[in-house]
Amino acid sequence: MKKQHLLIVFSLVIMAWNIPQEKQHIIFFGDSITQAGVQPDGYITVLNKMIADKGASARYQLTGAGIGGNKIYDLYLRVEDDVLSKNPTTVVIWVGVNDVWHKQTFGTGTDPDKFEKFYNALIKKFQSKNIRVLLCTPGAIGEKTDFSNELDGDLNKYSNIIRTIAKNNNCPVIDLRKAFLDYNVKNNQDNKSKDILTSDGVYLNKKGNEFVAEKMSEVLIK
Repeated sequence: MKKQHLLIVFSLVIMAWNIPQEKQHIIFFGDSITQAGVQPDGYITVLNKMIADKGASARYQLTGAGIGGNKIYDLYLRVEDDVLSKNPTTVVIWVGVNDVWHKQTFGTGTDPDKFEKFYNALIKKFQSKNIRVLLCTPGAIGEKTDFSNELDGDLNKYSNIIRTIAKNNNCPVIDLRKAFLDYNVKNNQDNKSKDILTSDGVYLNKKGNEFVAEKMSEVLIK
């Protein structure tokens, strides 16, 4: 009887190993930084290569859904067509730079209360369909390490809003704001405004794309 019991247990373990895992369809939802993420050196492309190097391509499908100039309410307005219609298992939301930056450049940013309201509404849409949601804080609007970038204060404020939203909605956070600051403190000894992880203070350069892909892989790829 003991031998039969062991054989049954062993058979069940073998069967469990052979059950195909559900393919993860991850959509990256954001602005022009994410739009550029599907370019040859973009962070989504780099992440795909990392997955392939691990022999896990069959388990993951990555889709970029970024549009230049988007703010949080733009994401909310196009969520049905650009995300929900594609039936993702996971959505990574990376937005916030334009909500801050456009206040200065165009006078059309997003007030903090509206930012929080639209963000929460977006998460509820995903969670109502059992879609896993990960939130990213915005990386940088200028890379100086002495907090003399003009929009550091607002960027930190909106990053804190995102962290609070994540906590209240039980969503993991990929804290790119903190990661960028920590990296720049170590690697930007000349206090340059760009050319560390970005090409212009905002858009990712080659190193920035690799850095973001690595940070995302730590949470997304198991």
